[in-house]
Amino acid sequence: MTLEELAGFDGQEGRATYVAVNGIIYDLSSSQRWQQGQHEGQHRAGQDLTEALKSAPHLKSVIEKFPVVGKVEPEKREEKQPATGIPLLSIIIMAFVALLMIATYML
Repeated sequence: MTLEELAGFDGQEGRATYVAVNGIIYDLSSSQRWQQGQHEGQHRAGQDLTEALKSAPHLKSVIEKFPVVGKVEPEKREEKQPATGIPLLSIIIMAFVALLMIATYML
């Protein structure tokens, strides 16, 4: 599940309450402390709470007691393709013209 998909599990309007911690997605829907997708007024469901958990008053083991529903998929990065077409053709033509000029002056 991507982080964008995770955001849909925000615990609002009957939706499930999911959070991600260290790349693992947990279902906190059964927790009394996560009513309406909010925890102690500080955290919201549907998010990656890895950093927030580092300063939480409880241990990560509290979250790990809940069912695992998946893993966070890495975001897809679009790789830039090397320039082709007209820019490459321009370089080839310039190189050809330069060679012709050099050959002309050598004769």
